[in-house]
Amino acid sequence: MAAGMERSRGGGAGCPRTGKSWWRLAVLLLSVSSLPAASGLVEGLYCGTEVCYDVLGVSREAVKLDIARAYRQLARRYHPDRFRPGEPVYEGETRESAHTKFLLIATAYETLKDEETRRDYDYMLDHPEEYYQHYYTYYRRQLTPKVDVRIVILVTICAISIFQFYSWHSSYNEAINYLVTVPKYRIQATEIAKQQGLLNRSKEKGKNRRSKEEIREQEEEVIRDIIKTKIDIKGGYQKPNLSDILLCQMVLFPYYLTTYLSWYASWIYRFTLCREEYGEEEKVYLIRRNMKMSQSQFDSLDESSKQTFLEKRLWIKDNYEVHRKQQEEEMKVKMATDPRMKRYRRWMKSEGPGRLTFIDD
Repeated sequence: MAAGMERSRGGGAGCPRTGKSWWRLAVLLLSVSSLPAASGLVEGLYCGTEVCYDVLGVSREAVKLDIARAYRQLARRYHPDRFRPGEPVYEGETRESAHTKFLLIATAYETLKDEETRRDYDYMLDHPEEYYQHYYTYYRRQLTPKVDVRIVILVTICAISIFQFYSWHSSYNEAINYLVTVPKYRIQATEIAKQQGLLNRSKEKGKNRRSKEEIREQEEEVIRDIIKTKIDIKGGYQKPNLSDILLCQMVLFPYYLTTYLSWYASWIYRFTLCREEYGEEEKVYLIRRNMKMSQSQFDSLDESSKQTFLEKRLWIKDNYEVHRKQQEEEMKVKMATDPRMKRYRRWMKSEGPGRLTFIDD
């Protein structure tokens, strides 16, 4: 009897705890059930805490035409220029609230009119737990340029190529304009023009007779054309070539790479494996490589210098080192005996940096 009464007391005392636990469990389940919606719709992404479909008043199965029609109706209603506070349709609305709704409607339409953005938004509604993935997808699409990057790169390369060709052409014309004024080249060009009969002045009568200025301009043009044809300018002032601009170089790069690899493989096979003797072309290439000169720099040398290099067998590394040291010693001697260098050293010693002088004007 006493044991039964004690059990009854124990059971009566446990009832409040059991009721309190069930109440906590219900609150927890309610919170968990509402968690996906709260975590899926956040400020800063798409329409914020509002569902874009509800903002436009359409279903998730709505087609583009229905979405556009709903947007136009709501935009006409809430557009700031059409807002009339006194009308019954805007009851309870202020200009600020109507403007906020208009921006929300525009955001909802921008989200749903694009297929890819709408697909990302639907995925966020179906998978609200992937919080960080939604942030990454949203901002990646917002920050990605709307124009294809390949088009931007192509336009940039074309612009650089056009500027490059124009700059080279201007430098070439500048060099030609200077060479026309040099007596040496001008006399040679005049002789060539006379030999070709381009400067033979025929007597003109009547209306066809030209003035002295017109004849002089024509002669200048003839001399200029001969200089452009006969002279070979190297370096930065050389005649521009379309194959040298950036766009053509990029297009021809696979061809250049294939040519170089085949040439290198042939070089290894002929001169490393088969031990063939170097030809004149190969010797000139090795000399140019030892001197660390570009092709245009080496081509600008006179033929006598190139022949001297071949006679000294400078394609052999040891011979080239001896030649380089000799050139350095000759340069030192020349600088020591040159009167101009002596004057310069005296000036540096007496009036150069490190010495204060007072000169009366």
